[in-house]
Amino acid sequence: MFVLPRFPYPLDKGDKLRAYHQIRCLAANKENQIYLYCVSHSRVSTSKVEQLRRYCKGIKVVHVSRIVAAFHVLTNFLRKRSLQIGYWDSARARREFKRFEKKIEPDVLYCQMVRTMTWVAHSKTTKVLDFQDALSMNTGRRMAASYGFWRFVLHYEFKMLRNSEYKSFDIFDALTIISEADSEAIPHKYDDEIHVIPNGVNIEHFQPTEAEKQYDIVFCGNMHYEPNVSAAMYLVNEIMPLVWQRKPDAKVLIAGASPTPAVRKLAHRPNVTVSGWMPDIRNAYAQSRLFVAPMQTGSGLQNKLLEAMAMHLPCVTTSLANNSLHATAGEHVFVADKAEDLADTIIMLLGHEEMCQNLADAGLEFVRRNYSWEHHNAKLDELLHQIAIHRI
Repeated sequence: MFVLPRFPYPLDKGDKLRAYHQIRCLAANKENQIYLYCVSHSRVSTSKVEQLRRYCKGIKVVHVSRIVAAFHVLTNFLRKRSLQIGYWDSARARREFKRFEKKIEPDVLYCQMVRTMTWVAHSKTTKVLDFQDALSMNTGRRMAASYGFWRFVLHYEFKMLRNSEYKSFDIFDALTIISEADSEAIPHKYDDEIHVIPNGVNIEHFQPTEAEKQYDIVFCGNMHYEPNVSAAMYLVNEIMPLVWQRKPDAKVLIAGASPTPAVRKLAHRPNVTVSGWMPDIRNAYAQSRLFVAPMQTGSGLQNKLLEAMAMHLPCVTTSLANNSLHATAGEHVFVADKAEDLADTIIMLLGHEEMCQNLADAGLEFVRRNYSWEHHNAKLDELLHQIAIHRI
């Protein structure tokens, strides 16, 4: 039984993408019966539910209003608990979980992120938590780049998330995470026992595509997610002015759902397009010459990099993102951290077609060899079966 804080469709966020493909791959094993329990702060349409029904024997979506969510955020602050755990918590979510669990009697609960832990904490069923990534590390990085009241809030949330991550070792029978780097970012004495289950990329969906190149540089992602917002701002405001000094006609596409007002304002600059939601994000990749992901904060494995490499784009990123990707810098991707170095790398690649081709070729081979959803989720399937048998 998958226990998720969000309904895993459409695939517009990293946690949804991970859960969707885990469900899809585990359902391919006919020995498994998959059930899904999740909370949603907005109504989930029948068409979206049908996208999961093909894999799940039963689905329970509990609607919790954002007013209730806000109340629980305040309540958790007063009780010195995580704000985001409060955002997904409610008496109804816990009550409906117990009812669904009693009805299904699952062998294993597979819970995504510490946001779900209050629902399942007292369950006697075998429980596995997918940290996904180190939320506390992510929050700590955002805190370091923030000021004033927001820095205070993030410092508080960092401490509460770290406490929740530590408690997970006592509550759950096993733990999974997206990368070694994220595992090491949870400094618990048993952090070496966290099972690393990386993400993958749908090679059949994200394939090299011939299309007219309308943009020189593309950056994709959910543009309401702070690490993506800060990366987009850094790209347009810090890196591109250095590029435009030597390549004044270079065009940038910022693509992805729910752009914040700050991201939308980037389109006021010449040669910058902010697309917002695109029905098929592959078009953003196919219409661009170069993918740049100048991540300054965040954690986990950047799915956008896997997708871009699978679509045969030469990629430039930072060491923060590559720490989880484990690509060879200069062979599979180019890695730089300072705005000047990133700008120099972009200019170099835009001026050397053969170098771009070689980098794209190596990147494509790298993701095909190392990032198969089926391969990584076969390890998850084996882990869940072993945990269930051990508890029986």
